[in-house]
Amino acid sequence: MHANRGRGTVAEVPVDTMPPGGLTAARPALIRALNEQLLLDHIRSSGPYSRADLARVSGLSKPTVSLALANLERAGLVRLAGQRTGMPGRIALLYEVRPEAGFVLGLDIGLRYLRGAVADLAGEVRVRLSVPVHATTLADRVAELVALADELCARAGITRAEITQTVVGSPGVYDPQRDLMALTGCLPGWDQPEAVARLRAAFGPALAIENDADAAALAERALGVGQEADDFAYVHVGSGIGMGLVLGGRLHRGVHGVAGEIAFLPVGGDPRPWADTETGNGDGRVTAGTEGVIMDPAEVLRRGTLETAAAADGVVRAARRVGLSGLTTAQDVFEAAAAGDKRAAAVVTGEARLIAAAICCLISVVDPSLIVLGGGIGQAPGFAEAVTRALEEIAPVLPEVKVSAHGTDVVVDGCLAEATAMAWTQLIAALP
Repeated sequence: MHANRGRGTVAEVPVDTMPPGGLTAARPALIRALNEQLLLDHIRSSGPYSRADLARVSGLSKPTVSLALANLERAGLVRLAGQRTGMPGRIALLYEVRPEAGFVLGLDIGLRYLRGAVADLAGEVRVRLSVPVHATTLADRVAELVALADELCARAGITRAEITQTVVGSPGVYDPQRDLMALTGCLPGWDQPEAVARLRAAFGPALAIENDADAAALAERALGVGQEADDFAYVHVGSGIGMGLVLGGRLHRGVHGVAGEIAFLPVGGDPRPWADTETGNGDGRVTAGTEGVIMDPAEVLRRGTLETAAAADGVVRAARRVGLSGLTTAQDVFEAAAAGDKRAAAVVTGEARLIAAAICCLISVVDPSLIVLGGGIGQAPGFAEAVTRALEEIAPVLPEVKVSAHGTDVVVDGCLAEATAMAWTQLIAALP
């Protein structure tokens, strides 16, 4: 379901240099396929290239390069991009990826908005769209997602049948044993088997479902501030809370796929099983933090302690607790704090401390070099600085804290990056 983000270096291996000891030589077809994949990887990442360029960077002989390029060109994966002039010697023909070799679709299922984009296999985004969610049922939500996909394809001038790979970014984690999305937080009905079944029926076998925070981390790794960091965490703070973790340059999902589900950290209040007469108010509800914000235990069980306390609606509850009943969104609270309201500023400080406490847990276990903050709260002006100040007081070491360079399309961009990698894997495997 998930793409391998790394690229291996494959060398041309003469048969007579294969190691002894009972190992058999690689078949010519396998060697040819590896060589073609190697050249395609170079062209994708740094093209256009001439034959001589590819021979130099790959270590393959010029005849081998010529044969591999001819096969890639026949398969419609590469094309002539022109020629290099103004240099001594023969004119060099340049090769680049053929954009129309395939198309990918990235979709983001949010609580309030659906977002999506279509890109070609050269990485150019052909069209983007964002639409508000009107659905009140699971079936209607999937129908709206399909309608968005159809509109994206129509505007890109293609049909959905021409999509090589679709990746949907979704809250939660896919559970293969139960064939459903688990830990979907505040997205109503999305944890029912019907959700995955309807998505499969709509998008067919070339569908992958990716956790939305993991998709955002992939976007940061491919296109954002995480490009130069092999070990970093993308922390989303908005209507929900989540994290995508990159270790050794690769997305880390964990054994059950729940690596990064920091919404369930017992930060911001005792989780329901730990609630007692000291943390409850006598009717089973849970008190969070020094502000005494009351949380519904059923919500805590469904969404996690940290998300219930520190997501956008938790910020609003904290503001109401200190008398700011007129502020109805987290953005209102942050704007009031910026305008000098001391009560709102105290709520924002408390929010920064909760997020810093969660990040401190991560630092103590993983020790990343970079924390990337995303989401409406994570990208709010001054919030990264407030989190950094809070971390200075509690963390054993201080990683760099940056705000995501992506906007609201970060999950879509990560889905496109993953879909592109998966599409190329399919096309290379289908080479004759």
